[in-house]
Amino acid sequence: MPDRIPPPPFWRTRHYAEEVVNRSDRFNIDPADILAAIQTPDRRVIQPDGRIRYWRWVAVRRRWLRVVTLADGITVHTAFWDRRFRP
Repeated sequence: MPDRIPPPPFWRTRHYAEEVVNRSDRFNIDPADILAAIQTPDRRVIQPDGRIRYWRWVAVRRRWLRVVTLADGITVHTAFWDRRFRP
């Protein structure tokens, strides 16, 4: 398992902590929206590598948020606004 960083705000990989939060197109993602996507997703799909994709509509942003966790379902690997997702 990759290095994990404990909460707050949630368990996350080093990739998330070092790469995702520093990208200009992703810095405005609210950690509460990430947690909501994991806890009550609009859609959930398990990838062939075991990672789990979660999608949730964020009404305030009028966008779909995609969160990808490791196979444990709690360690966030990446999160981004998914422009191509169609429910």
